[in-house]
Amino acid sequence: MKDPRYYQILCLSIFLILGLSNRDWTIRPDFILTAFSSCLVTQLLWSLRSNISSFSSSWPSSVITALGLCLLLRGNHPLTMATAGTLAISSKFIFYSNEGKHFFNPANFGIISALVLTPDAWVSPGQWGTDWWYFLLFLGAGGLITKKVGRWDTSLTFLLTYSLLLALRNAWLGWDVTVIQHQLTSGSLLLFTFFMITDPRSIPNATTSRLVWSIALAILTLCLQQFYRTDALLWALFALSPLTVVLDRLQVASPFVWTLSELKEEQAL
Repeated sequence: MKDPRYYQILCLSIFLILGLSNRDWTIRPDFILTAFSSCLVTQLLWSLRSNISSFSSSWPSSVITALGLCLLLRGNHPLTMATAGTLAISSKFIFYSNEGKHFFNPANFGIISALVLTPDAWVSPGQWGTDWWYFLLFLGAGGLITKKVGRWDTSLTFLLTYSLLLALRNAWLGWDVTVIQHQLTSGSLLLFTFFMITDPRSIPNATTSRLVWSIALAILTLCLQQFYRTDALLWALFALSPLTVVLDRLQVASPFVWTLSELKEEQAL
């Protein structure tokens, strides 16, 4: 599989199956179907509207977005998932820089949109627990994906900065070391670190810019957590996403493309 997105689909699908079978998740099959159908149909409609005949090369990204919504977002009505899926994919065609690169992570945008626009959406960061075998699974799968997309620097910088800040805060408050161990083995944190903020199509192109962006993301996440936001990771990413445009202009580097077809799609936009 030359396209790294297929590895992402495989890993995220395994996570979803494990969550449904071992973690007693409450997400219903119709919610999963709604997430996939809303993402794929929206991608198709936007592609047709833009006179782009590359849906065959862009559908893997839509599937990844749908899986991300199924893994992180919860609601009491299928309309919540439909709203998230539709707005997630639409964000790629609405919010993009002069170079044609979208700067919001689609799944992140869809989740935040659902939280703001619907009355019954929520995220459950603790749904994975802190079991060590989940930690090793996420770490191994995340290492594979970051190697494929070449964005290991983003994950490593964020995780190291975030860990250091947590350690300093815990030392200041006099908390036991087991507290930080519990925080860093969260499956949701690792999913966010290796599968969301490493999306090469929505983060800065240049290596130095990605390092600055990752450090800022870790700092803002910890700041938001002081207000007892359990979804601080997602809000921090949403708030800092437009910074990608600024950093890309300050330090110019070649944008990442999954396939030649997507390069042509960018040029068409």
